[in-house]
Amino acid sequence: MRRVVIVGGSAAGLATAEALRRFNFDGEIVIVGDEAEHAYDRPPLSKQLLCGDWDEERAKLMPPARVDRIGAEFRLATRATALWPDDRLIWLHDGGKLAYDELVIATGVRPRSLPATESAPVHVLRTLPDCRRLGAAIREHGRLVIVGAGFIGLEVAATARKLGAEVTVLEPLTAPLASRLGDYTASRLLALHREAGVDLRCGVGVSAITVSETSSGRVVEGVVAAGGSIIESPVVLVAIGCVPNVGWLTGSGLDLADGVGCDAYCRAGPHIWAAGDVARWHHDGLGQSLRIEHRMNANEQATAVAANIMGAARPFTPVPFFWTDHYQTKIQLAGIVAAGAEERAEFADEDSFVRSFWAEGRLIGVLGWNAAKAMMPLRRSLDMTAPVVA
Repeated sequence: MRRVVIVGGSAAGLATAEALRRFNFDGEIVIVGDEAEHAYDRPPLSKQLLCGDWDEERAKLMPPARVDRIGAEFRLATRATALWPDDRLIWLHDGGKLAYDELVIATGVRPRSLPATESAPVHVLRTLPDCRRLGAAIREHGRLVIVGAGFIGLEVAATARKLGAEVTVLEPLTAPLASRLGDYTASRLLALHREAGVDLRCGVGVSAITVSETSSGRVVEGVVAAGGSIIESPVVLVAIGCVPNVGWLTGSGLDLADGVGCDAYCRAGPHIWAAGDVARWHHDGLGQSLRIEHRMNANEQATAVAANIMGAARPFTPVPFFWTDHYQTKIQLAGIVAAGAEERAEFADEDSFVRSFWAEGRLIGVLGWNAAKAMMPLRRSLDMTAPVVA
């Protein structure tokens, strides 16, 4: 094994390369990334970078010391377009080919589009250029409509309110995020945004975007909500989730249903592995397939992939963990919230609480609202060693 090729130059790809060096891989590492600039952290895009609390340098993941540790060849602004597993070859967008001994797929996800908005010049938020454009538009117009009350949509809503903008959020579900946070926390989060002045409308979809033609091009005028009401705004963000970047793998023979399907070792096929947001793998402890779009998982899974490439043969069975920030509130969840799980109140004071989630008598999830320290004893007791039956 002399060459490992990593397709995807963001957090999971870089962490895989770094872990390979820690595990004493001394061969060639090639990192193929479709963005023109070196990798940066994505969680701050909806918060610190969008509001200007951080400059872009602070979010970059490639200081000189890390470049030296990785010792990789970086091919930026380069897209992989096809995979030939039998020949261990990747085709690139410029017509070139790249051979590998082991391949790591870390191509992440892209924002999901909404049919009603596909032909309109709306915003999405996944990349640094997306963040620059959205931040400039919010500052210029002071008005924002967000389609989708998921984590990204609500984080942006909080940031836009901090910038003084008027914010309307339209969400077709009547109880958004309940399946991710539990009913109690989801309702508290929605109330928090309404108290901060966000016009949050649940159970309201979008039927169209109104657009006008100007001398400088097409511009958004507003959103037509389901039912016919119109919300005027020149700035619209579509934040309805993401889809895995697997189009370039069509015809490869890999399992591409909801990401790159992998076994318990994050192996997608002979000499092929996947890590990060794009990877769907079998969690042996939970007895189910998972695909997790969170920063912590990208690092942990990358380390597991590197170890298994080097022969560790260990299944990847993490305790899932994520956090989300809204105004002065930090929500952290360790484990999972399963359908039908029993939710219990464990601790609460004026502006913090801990909730636990139980299935078949086992603790499977613990959530903290401004309560990182209080949730730790329960977090240490999480049981991820048996299947969760909804």
